[in-house]
Amino acid sequence: MAENTLRHHDEHSPLLPKGRRMEQEYRDNIVAFDPIARINEPQTTAEAGGLHRGLSARQVQMIAIGLFLGTGRSLAQGGPASILICYSIIGAVVYVTLLLLGEMGTQYPVSGSFNAYATRFVDDSFGFALSWNYWFNDAVSVASDLTAAQLVVGYWTDDHVWFVSLVLLIFLLGVNAFSVGAYGELEYWIASLKVITIVAFVLTGILVNAGVNTTHQYIGFHNWTIGGAPFVNGFAGFARVFVTASFAYGGTESLGITAGETKNPTKNMPRVVKSVFFRILLFYVLSIFIIGLNVPWNYPNLSNEDVTTSPFTVVFALAGSKFAASFMNTVVLTSVISAGNHALFAGTRVLHNMAMHSHAPSVLTRTNRHGVPYIALLTTASISALCFVTKYVGSGQLWEWLQNIVGVSNQVAWVSIGLASWRFRRAWVLQKRDISELKFQGAKWTWGWGPPFVVVTVTIIVLVQGYSSFIPVFSPITFLSLYLQLPFMFILFVGWKLIHGQKMPDLKSIDLKLAEHVEGTLDLQDDEERKARLEGGWKWAWNVWYLFA
Repeated sequence: MAENTLRHHDEHSPLLPKGRRMEQEYRDNIVAFDPIARINEPQTTAEAGGLHRGLSARQVQMIAIGLFLGTGRSLAQGGPASILICYSIIGAVVYVTLLLLGEMGTQYPVSGSFNAYATRFVDDSFGFALSWNYWFNDAVSVASDLTAAQLVVGYWTDDHVWFVSLVLLIFLLGVNAFSVGAYGELEYWIASLKVITIVAFVLTGILVNAGVNTTHQYIGFHNWTIGGAPFVNGFAGFARVFVTASFAYGGTESLGITAGETKNPTKNMPRVVKSVFFRILLFYVLSIFIIGLNVPWNYPNLSNEDVTTSPFTVVFALAGSKFAASFMNTVVLTSVISAGNHALFAGTRVLHNMAMHSHAPSVLTRTNRHGVPYIALLTTASISALCFVTKYVGSGQLWEWLQNIVGVSNQVAWVSIGLASWRFRRAWVLQKRDISELKFQGAKWTWGWGPPFVVVTVTIIVLVQGYSSFIPVFSPITFLSLYLQLPFMFILFVGWKLIHGQKMPDLKSIDLKLAEHVEGTLDLQDDEERKARLEGGWKWAWNVWYLFA
């Protein structure tokens, strides 16, 4: 019945119908036709029982700024040249991946997006396995961030650092249980502090390198020439940096997870994706270069089983300011809180999305009056108990294992986005739809090579980085932390396939118009508000605001 109604509507009215009555009719038909569209439905009231579109562009783009604590480990294991090259390669992969995701996310802005795209365009069994893998990634990320908090607090004291994790866990649960807007605001303002501090760090790092440091000596590229540098531990050291870099960039792909709760996604998602390129250059590549110049790879306690010192803190200490170093460490702590906040949010939405698609128990779809899936939230947070075993293995060692798991999960997500995009674009061509029909035009230059570039490059990286677990001696735990997810995903994929037996969808028969975003009243209001600001008396101020915020 719904299918016939939808076809009738397509024959007698435009794709984007005018008027509230026709718009609602169009949405009702889509929702009845395909479950994927149910999470595309913008909710404005908690009674609707769904997720809320409460994230603005400025909040969503700040989500992409990752955690920098892992750079100390990268520098100690690979040296300054290795971290610069590896972070640059991963940065290029991440940017292309986000263009591909932005293209699909703007066309079909659903919560838990790339997992939903994998289900729709690749295979239901693959989407099932990917969803559970990525939920596990986010859940473990919360545990790793809470463990990282113990390492950061260790800069000041070693007494009862586990208590910090407990307090932060309760705090993050409170923020995420309140509303999506509270999550976005916390993420935005913490990230804004990081932006300001990193700009200050880059300027300070240049001065430190030029001789404004405690030794009053010009550093230049000296740290690239000390024993073993610039490539420390040879190829094994170089390969090992990839997983740490992947951890550091983790969360950028979750811009797609937030698509279902982003205001005016047709306009805001492209703005966010485009801005990520410049953020990668500033917050990752340039910062990594400054760190490699100023911090020796063999700096004491840069990374060991019990301690992990942030190179950002070290640079301010080299400048001779204990207050600045302590303040920088405080910013690193806020970065940990931000990362944990983001991971808990994303993991909750992935679990909710799985339940919506019958890939998880239906009880996980329940939301509170703020539109927050509270049972999925508590389930995701339960994995955080891992952070309390640090007294048995050491905070630094546990964090290294968790970091490996999260880094590889990020890589699996990027490959999956590439596969979904590959299939989506192939379906677009087979059904003879023009590229100009895409709502996001910023990824046109990647047509033909973007998806295979991501899939092939990341696959090679996943295989190569395991080399470090065999050199100089085989480390079973390191090997498991690097490859645990692969057999886990395979078992989930095969198990779901055997139980349900679905075939890979025929690209010619996929309804590409189904669940495409229809701009509604709130979207139009957002457009008018932005236009009025940019044409008003304070347009110069708003132009500056939109440029940086």
